[in-house]
Amino acid sequence: MNAKLLERLRQVTEEEQALLAGDGTVERARYTSRREFVVDSAKLLEKGKLIEVRPHTRFVHFPRHRHNYVELIYMCSGSTTHIVNGADTVTLETGDLLFLNQAVYHEILPAALDDVAVNFIILPQFFDRSFAMLERENVLRDFLVSTLAGSSAFAGWLHIRAQDILPVHNLLENMIWTLLEDKSGVNDLNETTMGLLLLNLSLFAPDINRSGPDRHDENTVFAVLQYIEAHYKDGTLADAAARLHQPAYAVSRLLTKHTGQNFRQLLQQRKLQQAAYLLTHTPLPVETVLENIGYENSSYFYRRFRERYGCSPAEYRRRESV
Repeated sequence: MNAKLLERLRQVTEEEQALLAGDGTVERARYTSRREFVVDSAKLLEKGKLIEVRPHTRFVHFPRHRHNYVELIYMCSGSTTHIVNGADTVTLETGDLLFLNQAVYHEILPAALDDVAVNFIILPQFFDRSFAMLERENVLRDFLVSTLAGSSAFAGWLHIRAQDILPVHNLLENMIWTLLEDKSGVNDLNETTMGLLLLNLSLFAPDINRSGPDRHDENTVFAVLQYIEAHYKDGTLADAAARLHQPAYAVSRLLTKHTGQNFRQLLQQRKLQQAAYLLTHTPLPVETVLENIGYENSSYFYRRFRERYGCSPAEYRRRESV
């Protein structure tokens, strides 16, 4: 991170000064007016804003709470320890990200001066443009959307190790700088930046939620979905399982449990999604589209395409191009 920006974030805030001078407990009124400790976006966001950033509060044990918004924590320097849903201990190291949706219970252990993190306070509607930037139909997009929206079979949080993904840090640093400068007219810029961030994470993040042995399922499903994105043309369950050093039957069982579809169905879904994309974004003939997505049996493709979209590829192209 830029040294000047990091030093700016490292400064002791007015809240932290009060904590150090007082009894060292969180002042709940700063965050909520409710009996239950639900951090309220209205306390942290100016009216009309969809996103804000604030330095993570150090020097204090932040008690169990939820948020009425999506929170993204980015570890700029040092480390912090988080307890998620009362059971999972997640340690963020420099470069790590933690997404939390509105259903997650969250607790944070005290951090030291050099443990610098930022919290993004994000209203759900902020993601509208971001998700639209991800390909219209995409199994990874569906995974991210369902998790952030709270409709996922998983725990509603994503711990992503992104230390070596340079574009991720550049994009986050851009958003932090823009939000701290509080310049007008940057909402579109930040929505687009978030879209690029999610694109990079979906394609390049090597694992998620690998903080404990019980997070194996999430990591495996995420890895297989990434594999399908990269190898939808000729990928196989055997190859995906071998890359994960796991038995094919175990991988297939996890996919069915957490997505409702087996590997073959997910692969076919991705092929058809790519076919639909090519039909509406390129002038390629249908037969060339078949070759590009790895279908050799044209009659099988036509049948599956009609089952999914209710029309032939040619009809779909005419309909969606209007």
